[in-house]
Amino acid sequence: MLLLELAGEPGKKILISGGGRCNFTNFDCTPANFLSGNPHFCKSALARYTQHDFISLIDKHRIPWHEKTLGQLFCDGSARDVVAMLLAECAAGGVDLRLSHKISDIARSDRFHVSTDHGRFSAPALVLASGGLSIPKMGATGFSHHAARRFGLPLTDIRPALVPLKLGGDDLKLMQPLSGIALECTASCGKATFREAMLLTHRGLSGPAILQVSSYWSEGDEISLNIVPDLDVGAYLTTRKRASAKAEPKSALAGILPGRLATAIADINLPKLPLGEISDRALTALGTMLNGWRLKPSGTEGYGKAEVTLGGIDTSALSSRTMEAKSVPGLYVIGEAVDVTGWLGGYNFQWAWSSGHAAGDAV
Repeated sequence: MLLLELAGEPGKKILISGGGRCNFTNFDCTPANFLSGNPHFCKSALARYTQHDFISLIDKHRIPWHEKTLGQLFCDGSARDVVAMLLAECAAGGVDLRLSHKISDIARSDRFHVSTDHGRFSAPALVLASGGLSIPKMGATGFSHHAARRFGLPLTDIRPALVPLKLGGDDLKLMQPLSGIALECTASCGKATFREAMLLTHRGLSGPAILQVSSYWSEGDEISLNIVPDLDVGAYLTTRKRASAKAEPKSALAGILPGRLATAIADINLPKLPLGEISDRALTALGTMLNGWRLKPSGTEGYGKAEVTLGGIDTSALSSRTMEAKSVPGLYVIGEAVDVTGWLGGYNFQWAWSSGHAAGDAV
């Protein structure tokens, strides 16, 4: 088996994942953790090569690992351990890995013919495993999408996902001086809700909670943030008013929010008066806002900051069991190139392992 790789080093995205420790899968991986035009498509591959199968492979190679939050699994050491494992498995399987091969053309007659800057190769089967458009500085391209079009395979709408959101206007003016503040929140978009950390940035919002809801966000949508998820803020403020009538609003808010954020919110939303002189109605209204802060992002930070590409080759064109194109025998598509996108937390790697295993069994 011949494996052609554009980059000069194998596994470049693996090496940068998880802060260099590779969030290689998730204990809690299920089909519900994936977005797709056909939510049932991923079930077959995920069931036949599970997260536990990949963990067994990790254990076979004696790579120490640990669980972080929400079922996320990381190497104790370096992501290089995972790359070394995959290279060892390739060597054991007789895979011929060729690095720094730029493909210029793909054609098909009785066989597939792949032209590169290092020559022309032919094979009875071809697997497209070149990912999506996210992180172009790592060499990401739309190669699989272009190849799919060439063979007449349909594509869904494609856009960045697991990506920071940008704000504009007064919302951005509020966030810019507060850049760097992190706090736990519950972030929602439509029916999707995630409770994780949020980060304020000089462009808008980031952090795991925001990256998660970004996959469900479309232009024009609002998102909702509960930035004090364990507390009824209105009730808290009115109780503080009775206990400490002379306290400043920003001091009361600083008990439940980072100080700079508390000051900024108090200055914008409340009169510069002691708590005792502010109406219960005003305090309750502020509490309602903080428990369900509605913002309309102006956009995303694009593929340069996106962890994955949402959408891809339409699953209607592929076999869910083998990942083979229904109309092009011998052509297989796996991983991020397919319209199957996982949540943040190791799910997209698991889809790569599962879909790759499905195609590998078939080939």
